[in-house]
Amino acid sequence: MMLNLKVLNKKEVKEILSLIEKQWNVKLDLELAFLKNNKGKVFLMNGDVSKIDFSKLRINGMGMYFCELDYGIRLSIEGSQLIGPKATKNILEISKEEASKWLMGEDIETTEEFSGFVIIKSGNDFLGTGKSTKGKILNYVSKDRRVSAKI
Repeated sequence: MMLNLKVLNKKEVKEILSLIEKQWNVKLDLELAFLKNNKGKVFLMNGDVSKIDFSKLRINGMGMYFCELDYGIRLSIEGSQLIGPKATKNILEISKEEASKWLMGEDIETTEEFSGFVIIKSGNDFLGTGKSTKGKILNYVSKDRRVSAKI
């Protein structure tokens, strides 16, 4: 089979939404299709995706990259922008200077206590998620999305 994407059923979507609620205290009701590739990346797309004949297509991603399911749920930058405004826990607000470092791929030191993945916010901007560990937030901004100079 050439299809590298699977349209998730209602039970699988409910599990993802449950992880989001547990991690960030956000209840989502999205009228979107959830697709998952063989690397655990989840994409959001219009529900009409079921009308597409995938039998002759080789696809690794489609729609908006939303999150990755690995050890919990790690939101993409776009996923953090969707969830962040509604989140009430596991959010770290950082300064402009820290945001600049974050976007260059650096980890962030913190004295705040978090568990699992944390949404990074600077002002009104949501900049992705990082993993909380031992007084710092590990950066997961992919190399191709990092900026090379301070903003």
